[in-house]
Amino acid sequence: MSLTVALDVRAELGECPIWDADEQVLCFVDIKGKALHRYRPATGEHVVTAMPEEIGCIGFRKGGGFIAGFRSGLWLLDAQGNRETKLADNPEDQRSSRFNDGRVDPAGRFLAGTIDEPKDGGKAHLYRYDRRGLATLAGGLLTSNGVAFSPDGRKLYHSDTPTFTVWRYAYDPASGKAMDKTLFVRLEPTDTDRGRPDGAAVDAEGCYWTALFEGGRIQRYAPDGTLLAEFAVPARCPTMVCFGGPDRKTLYVTSARTGRSENELAALPHSGSLFAMPVDVPGLPETSFDPSV
Repeated sequence: MSLTVALDVRAELGECPIWDADEQVLCFVDIKGKALHRYRPATGEHVVTAMPEEIGCIGFRKGGGFIAGFRSGLWLLDAQGNRETKLADNPEDQRSSRFNDGRVDPAGRFLAGTIDEPKDGGKAHLYRYDRRGLATLAGGLLTSNGVAFSPDGRKLYHSDTPTFTVWRYAYDPASGKAMDKTLFVRLEPTDTDRGRPDGAAVDAEGCYWTALFEGGRIQRYAPDGTLLAEFAVPARCPTMVCFGGPDRKTLYVTSARTGRSENELAALPHSGSLFAMPVDVPGLPETSFDPSV
């Protein structure tokens, strides 16, 4: 199995791919390009909707449309990607903070984290949003990333990318509480390999797949943290994975090209594009945001 180009989009900072099983469409964002992308693999149809500001993450919304995290806060979008209602402000200093990775939890809440752009103060957080408003689940972060849930919804995975760590929590789907934080994976950087855990997804066997930013590869970990496999990506900076296709047995990977050197882009010209690979174990279906939860 190997990753090949599925959509030669060359986004500045592709992120947050999610699969719409009803429409058989892959949705993802370009954070720096300020755009929402929708791609239908069966026909090649590709629709891009411009966003008014940086959009870091999206989740499907019950009844249609999306919930999305921007620099300014969390918003509801209609099915075309137009902003409708602001749900919550980004409570941090928006000059140096924006929403980054996020995912809808098994009960329909939205978990979204922020990035401390200077990466020097540990000012980023992971938040939970539901009908009670915005609540903090974790703090002291540099770049909140890698939010994913175990198949039974009782384990929450979360990474802090610049610290090369993935954490695991006991998660209560009934209340949205995250408890008992434990180290799941710590990567050891070297002078030649700065691969660090970015966006992630969990498959039906409970294995955690993570994209290694500046590592040029994807890794799959067993539920006990054992590294099971890794796959090269034709880009130095893969950003997030998701499972799609009619049987959710196609792994899709977004990537970035912003800030990369001319030499790197010459060697890896498809950086920023969407990649795909068949896998043996299907992924988990996406949950839709439910504002009543």
